[in-house]
Amino acid sequence: MRTSELSSRPGFTQTTIGRTVGRNWALFFLIFMVIVFAFTGSGFFEIANFQNIIHLSSTSILLAAAETFVIITGGIDLSVGFVMGLSSALAARIMVILSTTALPVPWIIILGSLAGLVISLIPGFISGTLVARFKVPPFIATMGMWGICNGITLRLCHGFFPIAGLPAALPELGNGYLIYIHPGKSITFFQKPEYLADNQIRELIRLIPFSFILITVVILILWFILHRHRFGQHTYAIGDNVDAAIRAGIDVNRHLVKIYMLSSFLAGLAGVYNVFQTGIGNYTTFSAMYELFAVAAVVIGGASLAGGKGRILGSFVGVLVLAVLKNGLAISGVEPFVRYIAVGVLLIVAVTIDQLFPDLF
Repeated sequence: MRTSELSSRPGFTQTTIGRTVGRNWALFFLIFMVIVFAFTGSGFFEIANFQNIIHLSSTSILLAAAETFVIITGGIDLSVGFVMGLSSALAARIMVILSTTALPVPWIIILGSLAGLVISLIPGFISGTLVARFKVPPFIATMGMWGICNGITLRLCHGFFPIAGLPAALPELGNGYLIYIHPGKSITFFQKPEYLADNQIRELIRLIPFSFILITVVILILWFILHRHRFGQHTYAIGDNVDAAIRAGIDVNRHLVKIYMLSSFLAGLAGVYNVFQTGIGNYTTFSAMYELFAVAAVVIGGASLAGGKGRILGSFVGVLVLAVLKNGLAISGVEPFVRYIAVGVLLIVAVTIDQLFPDLF
C-alpha cells in the first residue's frame, strides 16, 4: 500500500469507534471494574452494596456537580470541601440552639437546614466577585475562601470536635429508604416495620435510599440547566472563549458570580445532607481533600481543566468510578494505599485522553 494512502487514513482517535471510546471511556472502565470486582470481592455484586456505594457517595456527587459548572468556565473551586464543612457545622449549631426552645422538631430541622444553605451562598458570592470583577485567579480566590471557611468552622466546632445533641430524627431521615421488605411478612414505605426487633434487622430488605432520590432530583435539574437552558449555553460559551462570549452579549462577570454561588450552594447542600446522614455537625478535616476528589471525578468524567468541556452525567460517572474503585478494592482485601495510586493513574489517563480527543464534546 502506498505511503500517501496510509497517511490519508484517519487515526483511531478520529474514527467513530475511537471517538465513542474516548467520550465514554470512564463508563466502560466502570463496567469493567464492576465485572472484575464481582468475581474478586465477596458480596460486591449485591443490591445492598450498590445502594451503599450511592448512599456514601451522595456528598461527593454534589461536590462534583458543583465543580463541573466552575471547571466548564475554565475555573476551579478549591473551597467546596470547607464550604461543606461550614454549612454542616452552622446547620448543626443552629439546630442545637433551637433545641433548647419550645419549637417543634420539624421546625428545628427546617430552620437549621435553611441556615446552612443560606450561609453557603456567601463564600460563592465573594469568590465569584473576586474572579469576575477583580480578575483574581480562581485558584487564589477560592483558596482564600478555603482558609476563611476553615477558620469559621473551627470556631463553630470549638476546635475539631463534632457538634452533637441534634434531633434523633435526622439520621433516620438521612439514612432512610423508600421501601422496606420483611420477606414473607410485610412491605412498608418510608419507615421500618414498627414490630421489627433489633435482632431481625438483618432480615430486612431495604430498597431505594432517600439519598438516591435526592441525588437523582439534583442531577436531573442540573442536567437540564446545563444542557437545555440558556444558563448552560452561556457557561459553555465562557469556557470556550471569553472574548467571543462578551461579543455575543453575555454578561460574563455576572454569570461567573452566579456560577461560583451555584458551586458554593451545592457544597452547602452536601454539608446539610451530611448532617442528616451522620446526625452531627462535621468539621471538614485537612486529610479528607473533598475538593480534590471532586475535581478528579469531574476530569475523569470528561471535563477539561482548560474549560469549555464537561457533562453532569460524566461527573456522576466519575464519582462512581472512584467510589466503586474504593469499595471494590476494600472488599477484595487490597491495602488502602493502592486506592490513592489508582486515583493518580486514572487522573493521568483522563488528562491524556483529553489531549488525544480535544474536540469530543
